[in-house]
Amino acid sequence: MSAPQGLAILGSTGSIGRSTLSVVALHPERFRVAVLGAHSSWQVIVQQALKFHVDTIVLVDPKAAALGQAALRDLGSSVRVESGAEALAHAAAGADVDVVMAAIVGAAGLESTLAAVRAAKRVLLANKEALVMAGQLLMDEVRRAGAQLIPIDSEHNAIFQCMPAPYLPGEVARGVIRVILTASGGPFRCTDGASLARVTPDEACAHPKWKMGRKISVDSATLMNKGLEVIEATLLFGLAEPQVDVIVHPQSVVHSLVEYADGSMLAQLGAPDMRTPIAQALAWPERFASGVQSLNLAEIGQLGFEPPDHGRFPSLGLCRSAARAGGTAPALLNAANEVAVQAFLDRRLNFTAIATVIDKVLQRLDSSPVKALGDVLDADSAARRLATALIELEPGAFA
Repeated sequence: MSAPQGLAILGSTGSIGRSTLSVVALHPERFRVAVLGAHSSWQVIVQQALKFHVDTIVLVDPKAAALGQAALRDLGSSVRVESGAEALAHAAAGADVDVVMAAIVGAAGLESTLAAVRAAKRVLLANKEALVMAGQLLMDEVRRAGAQLIPIDSEHNAIFQCMPAPYLPGEVARGVIRVILTASGGPFRCTDGASLARVTPDEACAHPKWKMGRKISVDSATLMNKGLEVIEATLLFGLAEPQVDVIVHPQSVVHSLVEYADGSMLAQLGAPDMRTPIAQALAWPERFASGVQSLNLAEIGQLGFEPPDHGRFPSLGLCRSAARAGGTAPALLNAANEVAVQAFLDRRLNFTAIATVIDKVLQRLDSSPVKALGDVLDADSAARRLATALIELEPGAFA
Protein backbone atom coordinates (compact mmCIF):
# COMPACT_ATOMS: atom_id res chain seq x y z
CA MET A 1 0.00 0.00 0.00
CA SER A 2 1.34 3.43 -0.95
CA ALA A 3 1.94 6.11 1.68
CA PRO A 4 -0.93 8.51 2.43
CA GLN A 5 -0.98 11.67 0.35
CA GLY A 6 -0.26 14.95 2.10
CA LEU A 7 -3.31 17.22 2.05
CA ALA A 8 -3.56 20.97 2.59
CA ILE A 9 -7.02 22.39 3.25
CA LEU A 10 -7.08 26.15 2.72
CA GLY A 11 -10.30 27.43 4.25
CA SER A 12 -10.61 24.51 6.66
CA THR A 13 -13.01 26.29 9.03
CA GLY A 14 -15.62 27.00 6.31
CA SER A 15 -18.32 24.65 5.05
CA ILE A 16 -16.18 23.14 2.27
CA GLY A 17 -13.24 22.69 4.60
CA ARG A 18 -15.34 20.96 7.24
CA SER A 19 -16.92 18.69 4.63
CA THR A 20 -13.48 17.82 3.29
CA LEU A 21 -12.32 16.79 6.74
CA SER A 22 -15.42 14.62 7.19
CA VAL A 23 -14.65 12.78 3.93
CA VAL A 24 -10.96 12.43 4.79
CA ALA A 25 -11.90 10.93 8.17
CA LEU A 26 -13.47 8.01 6.27
CA HIS A 27 -10.18 7.30 4.47
CA PRO A 28 -7.26 7.75 6.89
CA GLU A 29 -5.18 5.30 4.87
CA ARG A 30 -5.37 7.57 1.79
CA PHE A 31 -4.66 11.04 3.20
CA ARG A 32 -2.58 12.73 5.87
CA VAL A 33 -3.74 16.26 6.70
CA ALA A 34 -0.49 18.22 6.62
CA VAL A 35 -1.72 21.84 6.50
CA LEU A 36 -4.85 23.68 7.58
CA GLY A 37 -5.41 27.32 6.66
CA ALA A 38 -8.01 29.92 7.61
CA HIS A 39 -8.36 33.65 8.08
CA SER A 40 -9.02 34.14 11.78
CA SER A 41 -11.12 31.28 13.27
CA TRP A 42 -8.36 30.12 15.58
CA GLN A 43 -10.50 28.12 18.03
CA VAL A 44 -11.94 25.93 15.28
CA ILE A 45 -8.65 25.38 13.48
CA VAL A 46 -6.91 24.45 16.71
CA GLN A 47 -9.53 21.76 17.36
CA GLN A 48 -9.16 20.50 13.79
CA ALA A 49 -5.38 20.42 14.05
CA LEU A 50 -5.49 18.35 17.23
CA LYS A 51 -8.08 15.90 15.88
CA PHE A 52 -6.25 15.25 12.61
CA HIS A 53 -2.67 15.45 13.96
CA VAL A 54 -1.79 18.28 11.59
CA ASP A 55 1.79 19.51 11.13
CA THR A 56 1.08 23.17 10.33
CA ILE A 57 -1.75 25.65 10.62
CA VAL A 58 -1.76 29.04 8.93
CA LEU A 59 -3.97 31.88 10.12
CA VAL A 60 -3.84 34.92 7.84
CA ASP A 61 -4.74 37.26 10.71
CA PRO A 62 -1.60 37.68 12.90
CA LYS A 63 -3.63 38.29 16.08
CA ALA A 64 -5.60 35.09 15.54
CA ALA A 65 -2.35 33.22 14.84
CA ALA A 66 -0.90 34.42 18.16
CA LEU A 67 -4.02 33.27 20.02
CA GLY A 68 -3.94 29.90 18.28
CA GLN A 69 -0.25 29.44 19.05
CA ALA A 70 -0.81 30.25 22.72
CA ALA A 71 -3.70 27.78 22.95
CA LEU A 72 -1.66 24.99 21.36
CA ARG A 73 1.34 25.74 23.59
CA ASP A 74 -0.88 25.51 26.68
CA LEU A 75 -2.07 22.10 25.44
CA GLY A 76 1.49 20.90 24.93
CA SER A 77 1.03 20.56 21.19
CA SER A 78 3.91 20.80 18.71
CA VAL A 79 1.72 22.00 15.81
CA ARG A 80 3.52 24.78 13.94
CA VAL A 81 1.56 28.04 13.62
CA GLU A 82 2.26 30.56 10.86
CA SER A 83 0.52 33.78 9.85
CA GLY A 84 -0.03 35.93 6.80
CA ALA A 85 -1.05 35.45 3.16
CA GLU A 86 2.54 34.73 2.12
CA ALA A 87 2.78 31.89 4.64
CA LEU A 88 -0.46 30.44 3.29
CA ALA A 89 0.92 30.42 -0.26
CA HIS A 90 4.20 28.90 0.95
CA ALA A 91 2.38 26.13 2.81
CA ALA A 92 0.23 25.32 -0.23
CA ALA A 93 3.39 24.78 -2.28
CA GLY A 94 5.22 22.80 0.42
CA ALA A 95 7.07 19.56 -0.32
CA ASP A 96 4.92 17.66 2.22
CA VAL A 97 1.72 18.52 0.30
CA ASP A 98 0.43 16.53 -2.67
CA VAL A 99 -3.19 17.72 -2.82
CA VAL A 100 -4.55 21.19 -2.07
CA MET A 101 -8.18 21.96 -1.32
CA ALA A 102 -8.48 25.64 -2.32
CA ALA A 103 -11.58 26.72 -0.42
CA ILE A 104 -10.80 30.22 0.82
CA VAL A 105 -13.71 32.46 -0.17
CA GLY A 106 -13.18 35.48 -2.36
CA ALA A 107 -10.13 37.20 -3.79
CA ALA A 108 -8.16 36.27 -0.66
CA GLY A 109 -7.71 32.75 -2.02
CA LEU A 110 -6.10 33.75 -5.32
CA GLU A 111 -2.40 33.84 -4.40
CA SER A 112 -2.37 30.55 -2.48
CA THR A 113 -4.24 28.83 -5.33
CA LEU A 114 -1.69 30.10 -7.85
CA ALA A 115 1.16 28.98 -5.59
CA ALA A 116 -0.26 25.45 -5.43
CA VAL A 117 -0.71 25.33 -9.21
CA ARG A 118 2.84 26.58 -9.85
CA ALA A 119 4.12 23.86 -7.53
CA ALA A 120 2.35 21.27 -9.73
CA LYS A 121 -0.01 20.07 -7.01
CA ARG A 122 -3.37 18.46 -7.56
CA VAL A 123 -5.59 21.45 -6.83
CA LEU A 124 -9.22 20.88 -5.87
CA LEU A 125 -10.71 24.24 -6.76
CA ALA A 126 -13.57 25.38 -4.54
CA ASN A 127 -12.56 29.04 -4.72
CA LYS A 128 -14.41 30.24 -7.82
CA GLU A 129 -13.11 33.79 -7.48
CA ALA A 130 -9.55 32.69 -8.27
CA LEU A 131 -10.71 31.42 -11.65
CA VAL A 132 -13.06 34.34 -12.28
CA MET A 133 -10.44 36.97 -11.47
CA ALA A 134 -7.40 35.45 -13.13
CA GLY A 135 -8.86 32.65 -15.19
CA GLN A 136 -6.64 32.61 -18.25
CA LEU A 137 -3.56 33.29 -16.17
CA LEU A 138 -4.46 30.42 -13.84
CA MET A 139 -5.19 27.99 -16.68
CA ASP A 140 -1.94 28.94 -18.42
CA GLU A 141 -0.07 28.17 -15.20
CA VAL A 142 -1.85 24.81 -14.90
CA ARG A 143 -0.60 23.82 -18.35
CA ARG A 144 2.90 25.21 -17.82
CA ALA A 145 3.45 23.52 -14.45
CA GLY A 146 1.67 20.27 -15.27
CA ALA A 147 -0.69 20.67 -12.32
CA GLN A 148 -4.01 18.88 -12.05
CA LEU A 149 -7.03 21.13 -11.53
CA ILE A 150 -10.30 19.51 -10.49
CA PRO A 151 -13.38 21.66 -9.82
CA ILE A 152 -15.30 21.22 -6.57
CA ASP A 153 -18.34 23.40 -7.31
CA SER A 154 -21.12 20.83 -7.68
CA GLU A 155 -21.99 22.11 -11.16
CA HIS A 156 -18.48 22.09 -12.61
CA ASN A 157 -17.63 18.84 -10.92
CA ALA A 158 -20.77 17.37 -12.51
CA ILE A 159 -19.62 18.57 -15.94
CA PHE A 160 -16.17 17.11 -15.29
CA GLN A 161 -17.77 13.75 -14.46
CA CYS A 162 -19.81 13.85 -17.68
CA MET A 163 -16.85 14.62 -19.94
CA PRO A 164 -15.32 11.85 -22.07
CA ALA A 165 -12.57 9.94 -20.26
CA PRO A 166 -9.68 10.46 -19.92
CA TYR A 167 -10.17 14.17 -19.35
CA LEU A 168 -8.81 16.96 -17.17
CA PRO A 169 -10.14 20.53 -17.10
CA GLY A 170 -8.27 22.87 -19.41
CA GLU A 171 -8.67 20.61 -22.40
CA VAL A 172 -11.26 21.05 -25.17
CA ALA A 173 -13.29 17.84 -25.18
CA ARG A 174 -14.06 16.41 -28.59
CA GLY A 175 -17.74 16.13 -29.44
CA VAL A 176 -18.98 18.47 -26.69
CA ILE A 177 -21.16 21.26 -28.10
CA ARG A 178 -22.74 22.69 -24.93
CA VAL A 179 -22.84 22.47 -21.16
CA ILE A 180 -25.87 23.34 -19.04
CA LEU A 181 -25.40 24.61 -15.50
CA THR A 182 -28.31 23.98 -13.17
CA ALA A 183 -29.37 26.60 -10.62
CA SER A 184 -31.64 26.05 -7.64
CA GLY A 185 -33.09 29.52 -8.13
CA GLY A 186 -32.21 30.44 -4.55
CA PRO A 187 -34.63 31.61 -1.86
CA PHE A 188 -36.31 34.23 -4.08
CA ARG A 189 -37.10 32.13 -7.14
CA CYS A 190 -40.82 32.92 -6.80
CA THR A 191 -40.54 36.36 -5.17
CA ASP A 192 -41.97 39.22 -7.23
CA GLY A 193 -39.54 41.89 -8.36
CA ALA A 194 -41.14 44.67 -6.34
CA SER A 195 -40.53 42.82 -3.08
CA LEU A 196 -36.86 42.02 -3.70
CA ALA A 197 -35.64 45.47 -2.61
CA ARG A 198 -37.02 44.80 0.89
CA VAL A 199 -35.54 41.35 1.57
CA THR A 200 -33.21 41.03 4.56
CA PRO A 201 -29.75 39.46 4.77
CA ASP A 202 -31.13 36.59 6.85
CA GLU A 203 -33.76 35.88 4.20
CA ALA A 204 -31.14 35.97 1.44
CA CYS A 205 -28.93 33.55 3.36
CA ALA A 206 -31.74 31.01 3.93
CA HIS A 207 -30.94 28.80 0.94
CA PRO A 208 -33.64 26.15 0.34
CA LYS A 209 -31.18 23.33 -0.48
CA TRP A 210 -27.57 24.09 0.39
CA LYS A 211 -25.86 25.05 3.66
CA MET A 212 -23.27 27.67 2.72
CA GLY A 213 -21.48 30.74 4.05
CA ARG A 214 -23.27 34.09 4.01
CA LYS A 215 -21.41 35.61 1.07
CA ILE A 216 -21.96 32.68 -1.29
CA SER A 217 -25.57 32.39 -0.08
CA VAL A 218 -26.23 35.98 -1.16
CA ASP A 219 -24.54 35.24 -4.49
CA SER A 220 -26.91 32.32 -4.93
CA ALA A 221 -29.89 34.52 -4.11
CA THR A 222 -28.89 37.12 -6.76
CA LEU A 223 -27.86 34.39 -9.28
CA MET A 224 -24.41 36.03 -9.28
CA ASN A 225 -23.08 32.66 -8.18
CA LYS A 226 -24.44 31.09 -11.37
CA GLY A 227 -23.05 33.91 -13.47
CA LEU A 228 -19.60 33.40 -11.97
CA GLU A 229 -19.97 29.73 -12.81
CA VAL A 230 -20.64 30.64 -16.46
CA ILE A 231 -17.30 32.47 -16.53
CA GLU A 232 -15.61 29.52 -14.84
CA ALA A 233 -17.07 27.01 -17.27
CA THR A 234 -15.73 28.84 -20.31
CA LEU A 235 -12.22 28.64 -18.84
CA LEU A 236 -12.33 25.16 -17.34
CA PHE A 237 -13.76 23.47 -20.39
CA GLY A 238 -12.50 25.64 -23.26
CA LEU A 239 -15.95 26.83 -24.31
CA ALA A 240 -17.27 30.08 -25.73
CA GLU A 241 -19.78 31.96 -23.56
CA PRO A 242 -22.80 31.03 -25.78
CA GLN A 243 -21.95 27.34 -25.26
CA VAL A 244 -22.68 27.64 -21.53
CA ASP A 245 -26.38 27.67 -20.68
CA VAL A 246 -28.16 28.02 -17.34
CA ILE A 247 -31.42 26.39 -16.33
CA VAL A 248 -33.26 26.64 -13.01
CA HIS A 249 -33.78 23.26 -11.35
CA PRO A 250 -35.29 23.77 -7.87
CA GLN A 251 -34.76 20.19 -6.64
CA SER A 252 -30.94 20.46 -6.95
CA VAL A 253 -30.71 16.80 -7.95
CA VAL A 254 -29.33 17.22 -11.49
CA HIS A 255 -26.11 19.10 -10.88
CA SER A 256 -25.30 19.91 -14.52
CA LEU A 257 -25.40 18.42 -18.02
CA VAL A 258 -23.14 18.02 -21.05
CA GLU A 259 -24.52 17.88 -24.60
CA TYR A 260 -22.66 16.07 -27.37
CA ALA A 261 -22.71 16.54 -31.15
CA ASP A 262 -24.67 13.30 -31.66
CA GLY A 263 -27.61 14.61 -29.59
CA SER A 264 -26.71 12.73 -26.43
CA MET A 265 -27.01 14.62 -23.16
CA LEU A 266 -25.28 13.31 -20.04
CA ALA A 267 -26.18 14.46 -16.54
CA GLN A 268 -24.76 13.87 -13.08
CA LEU A 269 -27.34 13.37 -10.34
CA GLY A 270 -26.89 13.22 -6.59
CA ALA A 271 -28.14 14.46 -3.24
CA PRO A 272 -27.42 18.17 -2.61
CA ASP A 273 -24.34 17.48 -0.48
CA MET A 274 -20.87 18.88 -1.19
CA ARG A 275 -19.22 15.75 0.15
CA THR A 276 -20.00 14.03 -3.16
CA PRO A 277 -17.89 16.29 -5.43
CA ILE A 278 -15.23 16.50 -2.71
CA ALA A 279 -14.95 12.71 -2.55
CA GLN A 280 -14.95 12.43 -6.35
CA ALA A 281 -12.08 14.89 -6.65
CA LEU A 282 -10.07 13.38 -3.79
CA ALA A 283 -10.36 9.85 -5.16
CA TRP A 284 -10.05 10.65 -8.90
CA PRO A 285 -9.63 8.69 -11.10
CA GLU A 286 -11.02 6.16 -8.64
CA ARG A 287 -14.14 6.38 -6.46
CA PHE A 288 -14.63 5.97 -2.75
CA ALA A 289 -17.30 6.54 -0.11
CA SER A 290 -18.30 10.12 0.71
CA GLY A 291 -20.70 9.46 3.57
CA VAL A 292 -23.61 10.81 1.49
CA GLN A 293 -26.91 8.93 1.42
CA SER A 294 -28.01 7.33 -1.84
CA LEU A 295 -30.44 9.27 -3.99
CA ASN A 296 -34.03 8.02 -3.82
CA LEU A 297 -35.58 8.98 -7.16
CA ALA A 298 -38.93 7.36 -6.36
CA GLU A 299 -39.21 9.52 -3.26
CA ILE A 300 -38.32 12.67 -5.20
CA GLY A 301 -40.94 11.82 -7.80
CA GLN A 302 -40.50 14.66 -10.28
CA LEU A 303 -37.72 16.91 -11.49
CA GLY A 304 -38.57 20.41 -12.72
CA PHE A 305 -36.72 22.84 -15.00
CA GLU A 306 -37.40 26.45 -15.99
CA PRO A 307 -35.46 29.32 -17.60
CA PRO A 308 -33.83 31.94 -15.33
CA ASP A 309 -35.54 35.32 -15.01
CA HIS A 310 -32.95 37.83 -16.22
CA GLY A 311 -35.22 40.76 -15.37
CA ARG A 312 -35.43 40.00 -11.67
CA PHE A 313 -31.85 38.70 -11.48
CA PRO A 314 -29.68 40.96 -13.67
CA SER A 315 -26.40 39.72 -12.16
CA LEU A 316 -26.48 36.74 -14.50
CA GLY A 317 -26.46 39.03 -17.53
CA LEU A 318 -23.67 41.16 -16.04
CA CYS A 319 -21.53 38.05 -15.71
CA ARG A 320 -22.18 37.04 -19.31
CA SER A 321 -21.11 40.51 -20.45
CA ALA A 322 -17.91 40.23 -18.41
CA ALA A 323 -17.22 36.78 -19.88
CA ARG A 324 -17.52 38.17 -23.40
CA ALA A 325 -15.35 41.19 -22.61
CA GLY A 326 -12.59 39.09 -21.05
CA GLY A 327 -9.40 40.70 -19.77
CA THR A 328 -9.87 42.33 -16.39
CA ALA A 329 -13.67 42.61 -16.73
CA PRO A 330 -14.38 39.48 -14.62
CA ALA A 331 -12.01 40.77 -11.91
CA LEU A 332 -13.80 44.12 -11.88
CA LEU A 333 -17.16 42.37 -11.61
CA ASN A 334 -16.01 40.05 -8.84
CA ALA A 335 -14.51 42.85 -6.73
CA ALA A 336 -17.57 45.08 -7.09
CA ASN A 337 -19.78 42.18 -6.12
CA GLU A 338 -17.74 41.37 -3.00
CA VAL A 339 -17.99 44.99 -1.82
CA ALA A 340 -21.70 45.25 -2.62
CA VAL A 341 -22.59 41.93 -0.98
CA GLN A 342 -20.77 42.92 2.20
CA ALA A 343 -22.62 46.24 2.23
CA PHE A 344 -25.91 44.34 1.88
CA LEU A 345 -24.97 42.00 4.74
CA ASP A 346 -24.11 45.08 6.82
CA ARG A 347 -27.52 46.54 5.91
CA ARG A 348 -25.98 49.52 4.09
CA LEU A 349 -27.34 48.46 0.70
CA ASN A 350 -30.57 46.89 -0.40
CA PHE A 351 -30.71 43.58 -2.23
CA THR A 352 -31.51 44.84 -5.73
CA ALA A 353 -28.84 47.56 -5.47
CA ILE A 354 -26.11 44.90 -5.44
CA ALA A 355 -26.47 44.53 -9.22
CA THR A 356 -26.79 48.30 -9.64
CA VAL A 357 -23.41 48.90 -8.00
CA ILE A 358 -21.76 46.19 -10.10
CA ASP A 359 -23.25 47.58 -13.31
CA LYS A 360 -22.00 51.11 -12.52
CA VAL A 361 -18.48 49.80 -11.81
CA LEU A 362 -18.38 47.90 -15.11
CA GLN A 363 -19.62 50.97 -16.98
CA ARG A 364 -17.05 53.34 -15.47
CA LEU A 365 -13.94 51.11 -15.47
CA ASP A 366 -12.59 49.79 -18.76
CA SER A 367 -11.43 46.20 -19.13
CA SER A 368 -7.78 45.71 -20.09
CA PRO A 369 -5.68 42.66 -21.06
CA VAL A 370 -4.26 40.45 -18.31
CA LYS A 371 -0.53 39.92 -18.77
CA ALA A 372 0.45 39.31 -15.14
CA LEU A 373 -1.11 38.89 -11.71
CA GLY A 374 -0.51 42.58 -11.02
CA ASP A 375 -3.01 43.51 -13.74
CA VAL A 376 -5.68 41.48 -11.94
CA LEU A 377 -4.84 42.90 -8.52
CA ASP A 378 -4.85 46.47 -9.86
CA ALA A 379 -8.28 45.95 -11.43
CA ASP A 380 -9.54 44.38 -8.20
CA SER A 381 -8.35 47.39 -6.15
CA ALA A 382 -9.82 49.93 -8.56
CA ALA A 383 -13.20 48.22 -8.58
CA ARG A 384 -13.27 48.00 -4.79
CA ARG A 385 -12.49 51.69 -4.44
CA LEU A 386 -15.19 52.70 -6.90
CA ALA A 387 -17.82 50.34 -5.46
CA THR A 388 -17.08 51.61 -1.95
CA ALA A 389 -17.36 55.21 -3.12
CA LEU A 390 -20.67 54.54 -4.86
CA ILE A 391 -22.10 53.12 -1.67
CA GLU A 392 -20.56 55.48 0.89
CA LEU A 393 -20.68 58.79 -0.99
CA GLU A 394 -24.30 58.32 -1.99
CA PRO A 395 -25.76 56.66 1.13
CA GLY A 396 -29.34 57.36 0.13
CA ALA A 397 -29.04 56.24 -3.45
CA PHE A 398 -29.25 52.50 -2.89
CA ALA A 399 -30.74 52.04 0.57
